[in-house]
Amino acid sequence: MKGDRVEIVVDAGDTTRTYEVVASRAGRRVETAVRRGVVEVSEVTRNGSVVRTARFMATRVLALVEQPVPREDSSEKAGHTGLPLREDPET
Repeated sequence: MKGDRVEIVVDAGDTTRTYEVVASRAGRRVETAVRRGVVEVSEVTRNGSVVRTARFMATRVLALVEQPVPREDSSEKAGHTGLPLREDPET
């Protein structure tokens, strides 16, 4: 979803560096994967095409923070009062 983002904190020797990968358009999402000692964070389209990828050595990654966009819950939709439904009247 647009706005999904992942923050990566990396050890850069005497300091730390923070990188962000953000889903920049509607319908895109951010996926993370750890393979063979490499942390890979990718922005992906709806059909699975990778738009861009950031790769980091897993031994240097200090933190990986996924921050999804708050999604509308079904109970928060307009018009929902939260009251239980009544039973059908007997006829």
